[in-house]
Amino acid sequence: MSAAPRRVVVTGIGLVTALGEGARATWEGLLEGRTGIGPIRSYDPSPLRTRIGAEITGFDPKHYIARRSLRTVSRGDQLAVAAATLAVRDAGLDEARELGYRTALFLGGNKEVPKLEELITSLGTVRGPDGGVDLPKLGRTASSVVAPLFFVEGLQPAAAFHISEKYGIRGPNAFFAGTADSGATAIGRAMRTLRRGEADVAVAGGYDDATSWWSMSKMDGLGVLTPRNDLAEKAFRPFDREHSGSVFGEGAALLVLEEREHALARGAHCYAEITGFGSGNDCVPPPSPDPRARGLSRAITRALADAGGAAEVDYIAAHGCATPLGDVSETRALHDALGGAARTAQISSVKPQTGHLVGGAGALNVGVAALALDSGVVPATLNLDTPADGCDLDWIPGAARESRPGSALALARGLEGQAVAVALGRAG
Repeated sequence: MSAAPRRVVVTGIGLVTALGEGARATWEGLLEGRTGIGPIRSYDPSPLRTRIGAEITGFDPKHYIARRSLRTVSRGDQLAVAAATLAVRDAGLDEARELGYRTALFLGGNKEVPKLEELITSLGTVRGPDGGVDLPKLGRTASSVVAPLFFVEGLQPAAAFHISEKYGIRGPNAFFAGTADSGATAIGRAMRTLRRGEADVAVAGGYDDATSWWSMSKMDGLGVLTPRNDLAEKAFRPFDREHSGSVFGEGAALLVLEEREHALARGAHCYAEITGFGSGNDCVPPPSPDPRARGLSRAITRALADAGGAAEVDYIAAHGCATPLGDVSETRALHDALGGAARTAQISSVKPQTGHLVGGAGALNVGVAALALDSGVVPATLNLDTPADGCDLDWIPGAARESRPGSALALARGLEGQAVAVALGRAG
């Protein structure tokens, strides 16, 4: 007689967003209709088309990271370690001396460069008489101009080291590079690892310092960010007739996933069960999506099949990027994948409140879906006054609803066409 399949539940949620530190702070902000979006203040954004974002204020990394490590931890990595700390603490696992070989770590992010401030300052010493870079001088003095730890700090999966070191995580691990798809993929892969019995616990999710000068400047000309600075906190308008693009937000969303029997044996609180995971790709040149979002439709279909096959979903944490092509194609994908069940689902995007967390966006949606299943309340889509043509579903405009959803989907779409769907059910 074969053993019952291993089930995976969410026992810890760590969120760091512009609405606050910790799952409770962000969740209360979402349900109250608050937003973290406002003018960018950490640097002068005047050369950019988009000069608003959801920045985190008052964040002190020393609460989460040892002082000796701070020199080699970038802003995004700091947020990741903070979210991991909050998730492990929320799961009641923070008192273990080390989590060991039966704990896995899967992270997703969009990190490309280390902190540039010190490097830019140092490069001024190799400026030639004509104002350009004196390459021969740089070659002779590079060891003093570029700090040795600059390269260590810039490693993409650096947060994986810092989190593993802090909690003694020695089990399966991986880092996924990308945008919104990366953090959701990390959670899906963690779920599969626990199902297969390779670990009993996993820390998984995504993070990004998306409001940084580097992130904003590289995306500013691609047409995916709104130019409506005049609308301030009302500029992010997913599925609305006046949608004009996203507003970035910095933050992190990491979850503790756990094999269900392991969680129940230690009396852990289970927010929700992760029941399915699917992915797909539009296969069209970025940044424009496929008009029917074929990759997303495929991801939803595969996630629901993985969860047992039912097409009915009570709540969907939508990608909701607020670009005209993105919103309409996401709507079409929901129709294609769910059929008539798309019209009965409650759907919302929390991005108008947290900003688009980029590498952390998909993981945040999984956290939001788990919190909705646990609390019985689904958050609203802010700034949705008149649905755009082709966006004909229930987007929960106005205010949160107490509707006791029993199932949920969390969606994420990457800039390069990648799409991910994570299916969840009420813990039981």
